[in-house]
Amino acid sequence: MESNQQYLFIDFEFTMPEAKMKTEGFYPEIIEVGLISVLNEEIQHTLSAYVKPQRFPILSERCKNFLGISQQKVDEGIAFEELVKQLKDSELKDKTSHIVTWGNMDMKVLRQNCQANHIAFPFKGEFIDLSMEYKRFFGDQNQTGLWKAVKAYGKDGVGSHHRALDDAMTTYNICKLVDNDKKYMNNYEPTTIGDMIDISGVWDKFA
Repeated sequence: MESNQQYLFIDFEFTMPEAKMKTEGFYPEIIEVGLISVLNEEIQHTLSAYVKPQRFPILSERCKNFLGISQQKVDEGIAFEELVKQLKDSELKDKTSHIVTWGNMDMKVLRQNCQANHIAFPFKGEFIDLSMEYKRFFGDQNQTGLWKAVKAYGKDGVGSHHRALDDAMTTYNICKLVDNDKKYMNNYEPTTIGDMIDISGVWDKFA
C-alpha cells in the first residue's frame, strides 16, 4: 500500500435463491456491508450495517442458514439508498483512493443494484481485486478463497467467515501480508557463489 493514498477494503453479503429453484427476475441484493478505510497504514474508520433488500425482501432459508443472517436483522437494516450514500462519503475527495475486494463479485453486484434502483454508482477510485493479485504473486492456477488464502500464511481469519466486516478485515490483513512479501522480494539479493563459499579458505588449500 502506498502512503498518502486511501484504501477501502469492502465486503458485501448478498441474498440467495433457494437451491435449484428458479425465481423469476431474481438477482443478488446486498444485505450486509463491511468497510474499512485505511490511510498511511492506519485504519481511519469502519462501517458495518445490514441492508434491506428491495426486489426480494424475504430471505430464503438457504440464505439465512448459509450466512447466519436473520430476517429481522435485514428488516431493521438501512435502505439501499443510505448504503450508497455512506459508501460515497467514505471515499476521500482529496486523496487517490483504491477500492479493494476479494474477487470481483462485490463490485458487480453493487453496480447491478445501483442500476436496478436507478442510483449512481458511488465510487470513482481504482478497483483492486486482491484475489487476482494474490494469484499472480504466488503463481496459482486457480483463484483461492479468502479464508484459504489467509490460512496459507499460517494465520486465522478475523471473526466469522461470511460476516461482512470480518471478511473485510481479513482482506486487509492479507493485503498487508502480500505487501510485506512484495517488499521482501524487491529488496532481496540472490545469494552468489562467493557468499556460499569462503574463497580464501579454498585458495589456501590449493595454493
